[in-house]
Amino acid sequence: LVMARAPKKPAKKPTPAASAAPLVPATGSGLPAGYAELLDDLKARIRASQVKASLAVNRELLLLYWHIGRELSQRQEQAGWGQKTIERLGADLQKAFPDLQGFSRTNLYRFRSFSQIYQIVPPVVGQLANEGLPEEILGLPWSHNVILLEKLKNSETRLWYARQTIENGWSRNVLALQIDSKLHERQG
Repeated sequence: LVMARAPKKPAKKPTPAASAAPLVPATGSGLPAGYAELLDDLKARIRASQVKASLAVNRELLLLYWHIGRELSQRQEQAGWGQKTIERLGADLQKAFPDLQGFSRTNLYRFRSFSQIYQIVPPVVGQLANEGLPEEILGLPWSHNVILLEKLKNSETRLWYARQTIENGWSRNVLALQIDSKLHERQG
């Protein structure tokens, strides 16, 4: 799901004086000793908190997608829900949450596949169960997980690429290229 954002306001062109002014005035400007260090420390903490918040949101979204997929899978098996019902559900969810994207029929089926694949992965010693979702998977954005779902059939290979993606900071495109080039087979 992608949260809709407010339209961007046109950027104001900085005045020459404003663009040339340093963020922290030079020493002797009346600022107390240690000000620049505190500012740098606070900026680093804010950035670290933003990253942590983003990871927490990603984790919750992946768990949501997994739960939606599990529900759909169960309804299809137990109540015989078909394609038309899934399409209607997607349309109704999009109407209920017009500012969100990602509830297309295709994505709902991806959610179902996501829950089916990771429902059967046994937890590894020392790994949190997360309802069957490995930590590596929870550490990746949905778009990376879609590539793993669609390009790989083997769970162990999926997890290998997930670990490599996290360790190397691969973008979605780099991940796809590494899978297409069969990096896993080349590195064993």
